[in-house]
Amino acid sequence: MKTPNLKFSQYPFIVPTEKRITNKLEKLVNDLKECGSSRTASLAVKHWNKYGEELSTQLSLIAVKYTVDTTNKVYKKAQERMDELSPLISKYSNDYQKIMSKASFRKDLEKTYGKYLFKMYDNALKAFDEKIMPDLALENKLVSQYDAVLGGAQIEFRGETLNLPQLGKYMQDKDRATRKEAAQAMDKWLGEHEKEIGDIYSQLVAVRDSMAKKLGFKNFTDLGYLRLGRTDYNAKMVKKYREQIATEVVPVVQKLYKNQMKGLGIKNPQYYDYNLKFASGNAHPVGDVNYIIDGTKGMFTDLSKESHEFINFMVDQELLDLVSRPGKAPGGYCTYFPIYKSPFIFANFNGTDDDVFTLAHECGHAFQAYLCSGIKIPEYQNPTLESCEIHSMSMEFFAWPYLDKFFGAETEKAKYAHLTGALEFLPYGISVDEFQHWVYEHPTATHDDRYAIWREIEKKYTPHKVYDDTPTLNKGTYWMRQSHIFGTPFYYIDYTLAQVVAFEFFLLDRKNHEKAWKKYVKLTKCGGKFPFVELLEKNHLKNPFEDGTIKKIIGPLTKILKSFDTKNF
Repeated sequence: MKTPNLKFSQYPFIVPTEKRITNKLEKLVNDLKECGSSRTASLAVKHWNKYGEELSTQLSLIAVKYTVDTTNKVYKKAQERMDELSPLISKYSNDYQKIMSKASFRKDLEKTYGKYLFKMYDNALKAFDEKIMPDLALENKLVSQYDAVLGGAQIEFRGETLNLPQLGKYMQDKDRATRKEAAQAMDKWLGEHEKEIGDIYSQLVAVRDSMAKKLGFKNFTDLGYLRLGRTDYNAKMVKKYREQIATEVVPVVQKLYKNQMKGLGIKNPQYYDYNLKFASGNAHPVGDVNYIIDGTKGMFTDLSKESHEFINFMVDQELLDLVSRPGKAPGGYCTYFPIYKSPFIFANFNGTDDDVFTLAHECGHAFQAYLCSGIKIPEYQNPTLESCEIHSMSMEFFAWPYLDKFFGAETEKAKYAHLTGALEFLPYGISVDEFQHWVYEHPTATHDDRYAIWREIEKKYTPHKVYDDTPTLNKGTYWMRQSHIFGTPFYYIDYTLAQVVAFEFFLLDRKNHEKAWKKYVKLTKCGGKFPFVELLEKNHLKNPFEDGTIKKIIGPLTKILKSFDTKNF
């Protein structure tokens, strides 16, 4: 695979003008419109894709620069400008898709590009019209405002000024008083910004509901599913899946929490107590960020030739930004620069075990982008979001044989915490999903209504959560910290679906590593050529939506958990 000449620090920072974008996209659309055959259309598609790579690279770089430093005025202004211009790009993309979808020689094009591409176009056309362009611009603006609020968090704690990820470290402290103090500092900050965040969300819900109705939908739910490219499952199937989690996983997880508190000797636990897994303290990496990078390099070197090339590429090209800093947006993500065929990983290390698993997670995304960079059709390079998360969450489990390099004597601790955490995540993940479905079915609900329904859902799926010491959270504001709710509605369930598939890879890896890794690489190389359910079928993996799937996977996992001697932790 050809390595670009430039490192990340050398990428030119270009903010495309409206005139440049308009002139270029208008010409490309008109060129396609004038094509009279699939042969000439294919040449026009090639030109469209080439400029698409250029524009996508510029937009991705602006987004990265902004999240790396939300306080930088140049980057902030550039991001705001792109938020404004994004609907314009969507308009021309819609024009392009319409011509392709309605072409008299569509069947010939389908032979060249595949029927699934045109199915994606057909769905995308349902999700856009020029009349919603002002709404899209407002939506983008509001999401950036939310990112700025969270990224700009400055929380005073024991003589330090911390951002949200940095504060998270203290919420895992062995000392209960420290955990409580950190949780209360978080609660205080959230209380001070509750109205601001709530108002942003209310505006987001309103504008999304408005767009949906302008496009002929009853509410935003169906539009939200279309925007995520969901072509082979729907909200009814998701609801049944949530019911499986409630039946098969919630009881197991509540038992885990009960045993955890027993081990900690805490009789009346608060929500922040569950961040501490063991009385002796959670597992911590034995080295700093460079140590973790070196360990990750060793892991990928051992896994395969392809993964070895990948990790060297990422490090050599400066494609990792991992350390938490003031002004840096919270969370983690992986993005891609098409021109340079370069993935980019963003994270916020804070000295916890999450650092190791977050890097493995994002490396799963980046590895997929790296392997699929040679796919000629851009739409087939990028899988749907739930498929993407299979790559990332499975990679966390492929890291297990190498965890001793990161955690030393605390390796078994790290493994147990990771597996229990993955199981415990499922009820929380479906809580976020059920909440979002309710919100968009009740778009005129008040802040208090949303708080009440969130607490109701929490008590249903995560009844162990008690917020007596944190009044703002107690009234139902925890969801405000979940950026996906604001930026990518309905996305969060994807993590849980992928987690179920990742569990299957984990179980297979324990039986036959070579077979599991080969199967993983095969799935990863599929990129976005298939929708989620079909992708699973093509790779002979279980479908989470089918009755009984969750039960079949949870059983073996509970046996593995019983094999850990937690008394020694």
